[in-house]
Amino acid sequence: MIEYEHATPPSSALSETVESIEQAMKKGEHAFIGYIDEQPVAMVRFTLSAQGIYFFRLSVIPEMQGQGLAKALITELEQFAWAKGKTISECKVRMSVPRNIELYHSLGYIVTKESEEENRNGFSLSVATMEKQLNN
Repeated sequence: MIEYEHATPPSSALSETVESIEQAMKKGEHAFIGYIDEQPVAMVRFTLSAQGIYFFRLSVIPEMQGQGLAKALITELEQFAWAKGKTISECKVRMSVPRNIELYHSLGYIVTKESEEENRNGFSLSVATMEKQLNN
């Protein structure tokens, strides 16, 4: 998330606290954390709906990026969703970060909507909604 520290607008992830994340978890959010040698190196948060899974806040620590950890985490997430009977995986991506859009495209996600949305800090940003139909 540090890469978004100077983004315009700034990421609302940077204003989250341990307490705010704990509250979100109590309200139904979930998270997967990827570890290497017992050290956390990647994370994704998500919610489940009747049809699908919506994931967000996917992050890999900077020194571990480019090693396939994000793809591995998304694959695990999709398998988890499929095992729970979900048929759609969805995320939203800043349009200003094309490498993230490219990552999801490489995993079979397509842009289903482009919109202007307000983040949790009240800033407007251009967002692409991306979806993938899950099947094994």
